[in-house]
Amino acid sequence: MSVIDEQFEEDDLVIRDCLKGHTDRYRVLVEKYKVRAFHAALLFTGNREDALDLSQEAFYRAYKALRSYKPGKNFYTWFYQILRNLCINHYHRVRKRSIPIGDIEERSGHEFILPAESRPDEIFEQTEMREVVWTALNQLSEKDREILILKEFNDFSYKEISEVLKIPIGSVMSRLFYARKKLGTLLEALR
Repeated sequence: MSVIDEQFEEDDLVIRDCLKGHTDRYRVLVEKYKVRAFHAALLFTGNREDALDLSQEAFYRAYKALRSYKPGKNFYTWFYQILRNLCINHYHRVRKRSIPIGDIEERSGHEFILPAESRPDEIFEQTEMREVVWTALNQLSEKDREILILKEFNDFSYKEISEVLKIPIGSVMSRLFYARKKLGTLLEALR
């Protein structure tokens, strides 16, 4: 049995316990996935408070919908669909505009740490490049931005992306290819 299969089995056991009335066991899933959920929401919102609120709301909604979870499937992928829908609804309500990387660092409370041995000119170039990347990402369509975030920032597999977006794996690969191409074009234009 692989490590991934063991994780799915462990999550399934916790969910079965919850459904049998041991609701305190849900805390195991929250603790296991809360950081990952927060960062996923942060990539959508660019705002620490909103990301925290949305990830907490997603855990609450997932708990209420546990009966619809299918044992043997990846819990986080199922949970992410709930989180994603909340983030998309939030995005449409708020309509965030392009957020400079410095603002994301400030709002998120997380700094993008650079190696101590970096020279000032290297630090400047890296900071400038991050701002260009975020600007380009924010210029992409919601569809393109999301698939890049899932793959490049959340490290989802093609299969997981396929499950979350409810599209065939071939479409995942195609969308990623074109989203990367569009991002590359935007990056070239912004340099």
